[in-house]
Amino acid sequence: MKRSVFYLVFVLTGLLLLGGFSGAALSADPREKTQKKSPGPMVIKSKILEADDKKRKIIFAGGVEAKRDDFTVLCEKLVVLYEKPSAQEETEKVSARIDRIVATGAVKIIRAEGGVATGEKAVYYQKGEKLVLTGNPVVKQGEDFVEGDVITLFLKEDRSIVESAKDKKVRAVIFPKQEKGKGL
Repeated sequence: MKRSVFYLVFVLTGLLLLGGFSGAALSADPREKTQKKSPGPMVIKSKILEADDKKRKIIFAGGVEAKRDDFTVLCEKLVVLYEKPSAQEETEKVSARIDRIVATGAVKIIRAEGGVATGEKAVYYQKGEKLVLTGNPVVKQGEDFVEGDVITLFLKEDRSIVESAKDKKVRAVIFPKQEKGKGL
């Protein structure tokens, strides 16, 4: 029982890393750099939770919903892959380190402040703080959206790359913004 609690706490902590995605990639106003308060707890619901220490992974499957104050992740399967700590880290009470988080099956990431990212697969890489969306990925903000074959969000750098297959092109639809108080 003690080990199961460790896994659950570990996963919840690891999933908090997705919060970086919520702030940088789909900001309601990219120029907005407000002071962030600490996010609340992550609540994850799924039909199955499987932890496998030998394979260094934790799997949530079946109608997965990972929810926090500022964002929600919906998918069919969420896999957290982690690395064992080094001997030095173990003495510093570091239990494990997230390598990557893989969400698959009708992935939808929704920000409370607005903005939605969808695709069949989303992979978050801890080391580079990078999120890669594939499988008809689309990132929307209001009416504006961008789509391609691969959308890569570099969270630390506040930048993204949208790529398409050889014979296709990336598509971005951007609606003109009207200033408040000015209309026709």
